[in-house]
Amino acid sequence: MILRTLTALLLSASLIACGAAQADLMVEKQSFTTKDFSTVSGETIADVTVGWEAYGELNEAKDNVILITHFFSGNSHAAGKYTANDPQPGYWDAIIGPGKAIDTDKYYVISSDTLVNAFPHLPHVITTGPASMNPATGKPYGLDFPVVTIRDFVNVQHALVQSLGIEKLHAVVGASMGSLQAIEWASVYPDMVERMVSVIGTGAMDAWTITALEHWARPIKLDPNWNQGNYYDGEAPLTGVTNTLVMITQQAMHPVAFNQTSPQQEVLPKSALESVMNGLPATDFWFGAAAKNAPLADANHLLYLVRANQLFVAGHDTDLATGLEKIKAKTLFLPAKNDLLLQPYLAKQTVEILKTQGKSPQYHEIEGTFGHLDGVYNIQSKANVLADFINE
Repeated sequence: MILRTLTALLLSASLIACGAAQADLMVEKQSFTTKDFSTVSGETIADVTVGWEAYGELNEAKDNVILITHFFSGNSHAAGKYTANDPQPGYWDAIIGPGKAIDTDKYYVISSDTLVNAFPHLPHVITTGPASMNPATGKPYGLDFPVVTIRDFVNVQHALVQSLGIEKLHAVVGASMGSLQAIEWASVYPDMVERMVSVIGTGAMDAWTITALEHWARPIKLDPNWNQGNYYDGEAPLTGVTNTLVMITQQAMHPVAFNQTSPQQEVLPKSALESVMNGLPATDFWFGAAAKNAPLADANHLLYLVRANQLFVAGHDTDLATGLEKIKAKTLFLPAKNDLLLQPYLAKQTVEILKTQGKSPQYHEIEGTFGHLDGVYNIQSKANVLADFINE
C-alpha cells in the first residue's frame, strides 16, 4: 500500500544506500485479457485486461516460475527499466535480477497487475476497473463495476499463468497488498504454489486496520465532485484524491522517516499566524506532491482497492484458520519492525496459527526507519534470507 509519489521521491536515494542503483534488466509491458470473468461477488466482467512483465527465461519444463504480486499503489513494474534513460527501475530491482536474491539467471519471474490499479492514468499501466468502458453502455463503469476482492486479483493472475502453460509456481512473492495476494494464492491453489513469501503483510484484516483503510476512502466520498462515482463527464474529485494520497503516505511511513523527509518549520512562522488558511512547510510539501500525482490516479479505483483490502481474509473462508489450513507451500513472513500500517502483530498472528496446524513458517523482521515502506526500501537487508528460502 505504498504511495507512488513517495516512491518517486525516495527510491533513488534508498537504492544507492543499499548498493543497487544500477538496473540490469530491460523490460517491456505486456498485456493479458480474459473474457467473461466471474467475480467473488457473483458478477461477470465481459473483458478484463491487466499488464504484466517478465524477467529471465522460462525453462522447458516450465517449473522455474516466480510470481510477483504488487502493493496497493504499485503496478507490475517490479524490476528493470523500460528504456536506458528511465530515471528509476522497478520497485524491487534491488532483489530481482541476474545474481540477485530472486535470480533471473535461474528463474522466470512474472510480475502481474491487479484489477482496478490505483493509478490507471500512468504510462505503462494497463488495467480494467471502474474507469474502463462498459461495453454494455459505452460509458465508464463507475460504481456499476462489481466489487472485487483479493481472490479476484489472484484469479485473474491464475488465468494469465494458465495462458502461458504454467502449472506450477516455484514461489509467489508480494509486498503489502501483494502479500495478501501471495497468501491467497497459496490457500486457493495449494497444489500449484510451492513457496509463499509475505512481505509487510497479514493473513487477515482486523478492525483496527479496516478502519485505518477507511480513512483513505472518506475524503473521496466527501468530495462533491465525486458525485457517487459519476464524475467521468465532469470534474474529477481531485481534492479528495489528494487528501487520500497524503493519508496513505503518512500511514505508510514511520515518523522518523516522515520527519526527516519533510521540510523543517521555523518557530511561529509569520504566514501561519496571519491566517489558518495559510499552509505550513510540511503540509504544503506533502499535499503539493500529492496534488501533482492526483490526476494520475482514479478516485473510484482507490475506493475499490480499499474495499478489496478491507474484505481480506486468506482463503476467503469462514475464518483465517480455515483458509490457512489449505496451504501446502513453504512460507516466509517478512514484516517490517517499525510498520505502523500493517503492523507486525498481524503477521505474527498468522504465523502462530500456521504453527498450531503443524506447519513450519519462517519469520524475520525487516529493520529500518521507513515503517511500512521498509518492505521496499530495506528489502535487500533480507536478501540472503529470501534467497535461501527460494533456493532451498
